[in-house]
Amino acid sequence: NLIAVSLALLVGFTQAACPNQCSGHGTCGVDEVCTCYPGWGTGGNAGGDCSERFCPHELAWVDTPTRDGGRHSYAECANKGTCDRKTGECECFSGYEGKACGRQSCPNDCSGHGTCEYMKDLAFGIVYNEYYDGSSNALSGLGAGGKTYDHEYTWDQDRARACVCDAGWMGLSCTERMCPFGNDVMDVIPGFDESSLLGMPGYGNEVAQVQTVTLYDADLDNTNFDTKTFAIQFTSKLNETYVTQPIMWDTTDATLAGYIESALKKLPNKVIDDVDVTVDSSVDANGVIIDVTFTGAAVQGKQHKLEILQDKCEHGCTPRISGLTNIRTFSTVTLSTVEISTVGSHNSFECGRRGTCDRNNGLCKCFTGFTGETCSILTALI
Repeated sequence: NLIAVSLALLVGFTQAACPNQCSGHGTCGVDEVCTCYPGWGTGGNAGGDCSERFCPHELAWVDTPTRDGGRHSYAECANKGTCDRKTGECECFSGYEGKACGRQSCPNDCSGHGTCEYMKDLAFGIVYNEYYDGSSNALSGLGAGGKTYDHEYTWDQDRARACVCDAGWMGLSCTERMCPFGNDVMDVIPGFDESSLLGMPGYGNEVAQVQTVTLYDADLDNTNFDTKTFAIQFTSKLNETYVTQPIMWDTTDATLAGYIESALKKLPNKVIDDVDVTVDSSVDANGVIIDVTFTGAAVQGKQHKLEILQDKCEHGCTPRISGLTNIRTFSTVTLSTVEISTVGSHNSFECGRRGTCDRNNGLCKCFTGFTGETCSILTALI
């Protein structure tokens, strides 16, 4: 009888032990409850037999609000994936990636024609002076590239991503080709006078776009620029970026204008087929005023603003320039800038607004009566 009682007590003790001996991933405590080691539990909850893993947590892309209205609490796989309890790894839904599905992926990985960028790295505008437009001293200055913001402005700034397409490509996944831009040959210009001599030669009173570059020396002495070298960057309507050869500064205005004009016309693919440049450095207090008039057929209508590369660029850098090291970089009154001083009479539309763009090959399909690369040539009166 004593042996039977002992066996019964032993069986009762064995049955009352922690489930599955906590699977080797926890300790058995009071009331036979497992205290699991970090990362272990059962069914996504603490306790049980500690046989299953937790997956990494991240701020939830979407969730129900808290009592006080808060959102984006931490959630397993950021609520955009399922947890593999055997491996502890998230299996993210389509469009999400990362160990906790905490960042978006870009559609089709930008199709090989772009880069996948975080929202905080996306820029306003294509060129520098699109944002720094010279409308105030605070919005003046020189540089290259669009405007990015360094302040934290939203919870998903370093999680949400989008494609930034290469030149000549567009679309959410960069699968579409861009077509060339040109003037709408049928556009009616108010007040057009064919016989006027006030505009471009052969165009009556039509005028070309003029961009004015104003450069200030730190000491308001324009001769300080002498013999220094700089370059100019031009971005086409297809977002192709071209940089001129180094331009040597000359204190003779006509000579400097010739250097600049020649450098712009030498850009590849005749991206700027014709341009006129004038320079005025006669008044130190006014800075050096460079007027660039886009007279070529390839640059009719509104163009992206030129970007002045004035920083030193030496070994391993191209183009190799000394830079306008004495240029004014801080002032409460005036700073160097690039502005559109004359809005051109012509316009700039994809396929000249007289055709459709074949997104597969980047070629214009002109409407009846129009031809040319940008459908800007009239073949018949309609």
